[in-house]
Amino acid sequence: MAITKQKKQDIVGKVTDALENAVSVVFVHFKGLTVADTSAMRKALKSEGVGYYVAKKTLLRRVLADKGYTGSIPELPGEIAVAWSDTDVTSAARGIFEHGKKHKDALSIVGGVFEGMFLDAQAMTAIATIPPVPVLRGMFVNVLNSPIQGLVIALDQIAQKKAA
Repeated sequence: MAITKQKKQDIVGKVTDALENAVSVVFVHFKGLTVADTSAMRKALKSEGVGYYVAKKTLLRRVLADKGYTGSIPELPGEIAVAWSDTDVTSAARGIFEHGKKHKDALSIVGGVFEGMFLDAQAMTAIATIPPVPVLRGMFVNVLNSPIQGLVIALDQIAQKKAA
């Protein structure tokens, strides 16, 4: 089904606006997702601050070429959507990765843009497995706390031996 020139301009405008402040972009291959599954996924992604939009590949390539990202655009097979985040660099990839686990064969990461560079599916999947910032902060606190906790236990043992 052909779309009008005006509709194409609208799509290019929407994608351009979406990617204007995006800190990361994920290219998503989807096939066979039900409307209910897609709606639930969009709602969940939106609650995490992630946008999701389906666009024709030719229009998407036009927008990406104008953005001036480095590297080459990864292969975009089949139907493609774009997921992006304006705040957390890993949330778009993580959100799509998690939904991809629920909908195997229907949803997958095929590439993306991270720090102004095009990345392939493997690199974007690696980014998707980075824990969210609050979890990373908790891990960091545990790393700092572990030696301190060991010192406190050792001092307590010394104190108990002296008291005995």
